[in-house]
Amino acid sequence: MKIGMIGLGRMGGNMVKRLMKGGHECVVYDPNAAQVALYEKEGAIPSHSLEEMVKKLTGPRVFWIMVPAGDITEQTVQALAKLSQPGDILIDGGNSNYKDAVRRAAQLQKEGRFFVDCGTSGGVWGADRGYCLMVGGDKKAFQTIEPILKTLSPGQGDIVPTAGLPAGGTASQGYLHCGPAGAGHFVKMIHNGIEYGVMQAYAEGFDILKNAGSMELPEAHRFDLNLSAISELWRRGSVISSWLLDLTAMALVEDPALSKYEGRVPDSGEGRWTVQAAVEEAVPAVVLSAALYERFRSREKSSYADKILSAMRAKFGGHSEAPK
Repeated sequence: MKIGMIGLGRMGGNMVKRLMKGGHECVVYDPNAAQVALYEKEGAIPSHSLEEMVKKLTGPRVFWIMVPAGDITEQTVQALAKLSQPGDILIDGGNSNYKDAVRRAAQLQKEGRFFVDCGTSGGVWGADRGYCLMVGGDKKAFQTIEPILKTLSPGQGDIVPTAGLPAGGTASQGYLHCGPAGAGHFVKMIHNGIEYGVMQAYAEGFDILKNAGSMELPEAHRFDLNLSAISELWRRGSVISSWLLDLTAMALVEDPALSKYEGRVPDSGEGRWTVQAAVEEAVPAVVLSAALYERFRSREKSSYADKILSAMRAKFGGHSEAPK
């Protein structure tokens, strides 16, 4: 397929590489002309404005918006709403609020366009590992863009589908039509809320291990533990093994003291929105709420646990620490 990719940052750029490797044509645009030139060298078709991109695509056009959630996404959607034609498909692959997806889909539907919200997980590793894609929107539009989703997703690989899973679904391939407009971003929002909680559990556990040698403990109860070795051990056969643990082990081997991290942990919108959704649904979310509040606290006084969190975020997404 031929697709227009708007936004060539860490995620968007890597997605372009994976799509082109899979045989798709990519027309690319980014406000940073140097990024456009970079991917032109990789084989992408350059455009230096949204207007130019529209001219280089044929209908029904597919636009994938991969820019930061918020005003820039809204501006891009509204610009494409005016430039596109009936039947065209706009995909928001960023971390927008699901309520915005519902609103945008309703607006574009009136104008004969399709809006698809696609929660995208995979971080900076997605170019090689593939992306987990959580899709909401019109089912016909989903079917139209499915070749793109198949290329971006990891595929089944060596992960055996869960016994009893109905045949013919796409979940075991790494992408899924979750429901109508907003459903994809809602599922991704909860995914990120869970991510907060899991990361916080690892961070606190390693902090306890680190402080097992505290002089405040009786001498017989003190342990000088090798955290990098323990993280490596837990990767094998342990019930708490995971990709986040893999990344933690990597960070601890590179720098056991995590000296390059201050432990000031940002929170993105999805963590807050998850807690808000829990409140709206009257669903207890004790762990996820606590994990969010711990990120607030980290910006006041950080701990080793906060450095673990920073290290994991840097490893899976290339994320920087919160500003002072």
